[in-house]
Amino acid sequence: MTSPFAFLSVRRRRFPLAGAFFAPGGLSGAALIHALAALCSDVVAAAGRCNFRFQRYNARSLVLKIRVLAALFESLKESLTPTASSSLQPPRFTASAVLCLRELYIFVYRAKLLLEYCSQSSRLWLLLRNPQISGNFHDIAQELATALDVLPLYSLRLADDLCGLIDLLRVQCNRSKFFVDPDDEELRCKIHSFLARFETGEVPDPAELRNTFVNRLGIQNAGVCRTEIEFLEEQMLSQDEDIDLSVVSGVIALARYCRFFLFGFHEVEIGKPFVELYKFSRKRLLSQGSSLREGSGDFSMTIPKDFCCPISLDLMKDPVVVSTGQTYDRASITQWIEGHRTCPNSGQTLTHNRLVPNRALRNLISQWCVFYGLPYETPDGSGVSIESITAACASKAAIETNRITALMLVEQLSAGSQEVKAVAARELRLMAKTGKENRAFIAEAGAIPALCQLFRSTNSVAQENALTAILNISIHDGNKRRIMEEDGCLELIVYVLRHGLTTEARENAAATLFSLSAVHEFKKMIVDEQGAVAALADLLMQGNPRGKKDAVMALFNLSTHPESWSRMLDMGSVSALVGALRDEIVAEEAAGALALLMRHQILAQTIGSEDTVITNLVGLMRRGTPKAKENAVAALQEMCRRGGPNVTQNVAKMPMLCGLIQTILLTGTKRARRKAALLVRMCQRCESTTAAHGNDWNINSTLARTNSLRGSNYRSGDVSVSMSMAIQVPVL
Repeated sequence: MTSPFAFLSVRRRRFPLAGAFFAPGGLSGAALIHALAALCSDVVAAAGRCNFRFQRYNARSLVLKIRVLAALFESLKESLTPTASSSLQPPRFTASAVLCLRELYIFVYRAKLLLEYCSQSSRLWLLLRNPQISGNFHDIAQELATALDVLPLYSLRLADDLCGLIDLLRVQCNRSKFFVDPDDEELRCKIHSFLARFETGEVPDPAELRNTFVNRLGIQNAGVCRTEIEFLEEQMLSQDEDIDLSVVSGVIALARYCRFFLFGFHEVEIGKPFVELYKFSRKRLLSQGSSLREGSGDFSMTIPKDFCCPISLDLMKDPVVVSTGQTYDRASITQWIEGHRTCPNSGQTLTHNRLVPNRALRNLISQWCVFYGLPYETPDGSGVSIESITAACASKAAIETNRITALMLVEQLSAGSQEVKAVAARELRLMAKTGKENRAFIAEAGAIPALCQLFRSTNSVAQENALTAILNISIHDGNKRRIMEEDGCLELIVYVLRHGLTTEARENAAATLFSLSAVHEFKKMIVDEQGAVAALADLLMQGNPRGKKDAVMALFNLSTHPESWSRMLDMGSVSALVGALRDEIVAEEAAGALALLMRHQILAQTIGSEDTVITNLVGLMRRGTPKAKENAVAALQEMCRRGGPNVTQNVAKMPMLCGLIQTILLTGTKRARRKAALLVRMCQRCESTTAAHGNDWNINSTLARTNSLRGSNYRSGDVSVSMSMAIQVPVL
């Protein structure tokens, strides 16, 4: 069975000489000699299998040094077990000798990492880091010289010829100079010259581009080019090394341009949906969080214990640290804290309820999931995405290069074959993920009508990528009007929402409607579009968590328009919102939308006559987040205000409501306390409410009056809904 931590060995190499290194503990004497000999043998063998395209001279020189050390350690191994015919004497492992041998072990290990870094990094990355990596080779040669200067050869009892060889190696290391390959440096300058030309709006000579990328860099197909882009993006995300990220973003844009200009559109894999290019969905995580299996196959693994929440025993999605230093999943510990004041694991009293994100553990869990192809979504707002970094560090060269690439992609999107159109749609989707400039010039290039033509495609990949490209483009405010004014575009978005070939396409269609509905004048247009509201309601009731979130956010935006309530009631979205109150994922937004819809008397009377609505809102007041409780009490208050005495009576007789309101008056948010005070006054006026219903509405009048009058500029008829998150559309 594969080790759960095997993923650590396939991560991209960090900067090779960063951090501290130590020789293996507990090794000395003969054991240390055997470890050194094995390590040198591994390095020499691995280097022989590598083709160093860059740093050839420095790498070859370092490998030769390790070969000499390998001969030294092999000779010491032989002397450990002398034979009758052997003239070698066993070495004496003095304290100074052992210390020097440990230093040599660290040197060989660092050399191994440096050679692996050069063999496994992308070509473009090695070029950008060419002077720095050359400095690493020089530094490590000086380290070897220092170690050999103090190595007590006399105590190791080496043969004369081997001592001479070690002395020669020491002299060479002391004389070694910093060397930068002139061909590599010239090629690095050539890349920078391409960026400078793009920055001025000039396209480099095609023959020069082809010679540089294909002949000199060895990037001979679209697949290799894609690998180069992904590696550079990963380096931007990790930011392990000190480098100008604006230069890296420019090189990424240059590589993306060359990928299509030099290699065309037919070499890119598009057979799998976008999401499957990066992860493979598994059947399910077992409830115990202890193992993972797929179908009837033999795939099985153990989830590391440290990755599981001690409360739920599930894989943690958002690990946080409590005051005692223990780590739990945020959802589990939040629920625990509501009724306890102690740490579940240690039993110690929690000094405070503040939860600190454990980002290091979350990153390890994310990498483990990526290695095993498991879906893992980080919480909203946590971590930093490559999109945000690229947008923040975009240089003028990157922007101009992307502009030219976008024009090329839009041209193929309009005139290419179906296969080429699918490729172009996917690349426009990726390009529109980053930067308002990219979104602006993609729309200006005429991508919107061309993308809309793929909405009815029978190719699920093409449909999904085209729709998601429109979603990403719509994030730029100036493009929202372009999309809404495009003939038939809204109708086609609704078509994908109702009949999309993939779940992702339908979810992204809902997210697109949410993005477009941020403009007030477009809300009525979306509500009036046939099938739009009903499709959002269906997704809210039957979709997966992400789809429900997209649908409820879109419905919330639509509910803010004063003329939307009638159609939303007729199309079943109000019933869907009521049902969503029982779903903790979307309950907060659903309650907010209902609070806005309750402004209309007919709707308030219709909904208020149903006990289910009131029961769900009261339940949310009991178990919801502070914002959810706020929205729930606001919906009840507006329902009573607009629905009349009969509705107020139905609300007032609900069991436990009185106690919940008292709790909110004491601990709720400012707006929640104000709404609760107004609701108390309405229930007190209702003469039909008595203690027989289990509620005593003789709540401290001073408390209720104080909360109702806080913020004297607030009018009791106003409806204000607080959302826990900013209205922000995710880029996909």
